[in-house]
Amino acid sequence: MPIIRWDPFRELIELRDEIGRWFEGTLERERKERKTALWAPDVDIKETDKEIVVKADLPGMKLEDIEVSVDKDQLIIKGERKMEKEEKEKDYIRVERSYGSFYRSFDIGVPIKEDEVKATYKDGVLEITLPKAEVKKAKKVQIEAAK
Repeated sequence: MPIIRWDPFRELIELRDEIGRWFEGTLERERKERKTALWAPDVDIKETDKEIVVKADLPGMKLEDIEVSVDKDQLIIKGERKMEKEEKEKDYIRVERSYGSFYRSFDIGVPIKEDEVKATYKDGVLEITLPKAEVKKAKKVQIEAAK
């Protein structure tokens, strides 16, 4: 039997390599998804006692290219960012901005007053205000003793 020199770091290196193999597939999938995924605006959602406020970043979009709707307990934001006119005389070195259609939907989770929902768009930020409806509280029924 040959004598094998003990390396105190061999097991750590093997562990590092094994963990790398675990994540290798995940990173590869992530890269592919980024290439094929449609863009979606970043959103902040804030809840107060009286309302829910949603802010979505939609820089460079026109108001007519954005649609907001409320369907039962879902808020839906969709639209399309169109690419600017092609400039035939200029060659782009890099194009990183995202273009195309997007669709975002959110479960509201509380009853709202659908007829009082408001949306405003200013400086590339869409703000949607969803006023909460009053929740009917359960009525306590007095129990009387049978005679």
